[in-house]
Amino acid sequence: MSPVPFTGAVFIATSLDGFIARPDGDIDWLTSRGEHAGETGYDEFAAGVDHLVMGRGTYEKVLTFGEWPYGDTPVLVLSTTLDPAEAPRVRMVRDLDALVAALTAAGARTVYVDGGRTITAMLAAGLVHEVTITTAPVLLGEGLPLFGRLDRDVALEHRSTRVLGAGFVQSTYAVTG
Repeated sequence: MSPVPFTGAVFIATSLDGFIARPDGDIDWLTSRGEHAGETGYDEFAAGVDHLVMGRGTYEKVLTFGEWPYGDTPVLVLSTTLDPAEAPRVRMVRDLDALVAALTAAGARTVYVDGGRTITAMLAAGLVHEVTITTAPVLLGEGLPLFGRLDRDVALEHRSTRVLGAGFVQSTYAVTG
């Protein structure tokens, strides 16, 4: 994919063994511990984002939270199966080409990329430029992995690591390859 006029940024939490959710999508292991992590930098990160991209599974999980957590930030959902009529708060896009076209047309500058499959697809396409992973001190043993199969190595440059409360550790990387 050719260079894009926006920066794709990931800000996500995983278990120590690399899962973003249990096999059924449950994230109780994170929500029950997350409040003890202290200041994670998420609010500052979110304030610098002008668009958000997620997959269908993440979108459906967010709907279970009750209140819509993204305010007026435009949200695009990457899905080949979700009916746009069932998703009035978001814009549906069917593939990465349509996603890039929509973000470019909207003048996106900093795009928050969320959801394991979406992150993997966008990394593979060269659309992610920064990755921040907060690791929770828990082993799940199984679940939905943060990263799926990639056809090539994705080179990263370590930017920072910090220890948060309750044993959480957060690392940020620039994507260099």
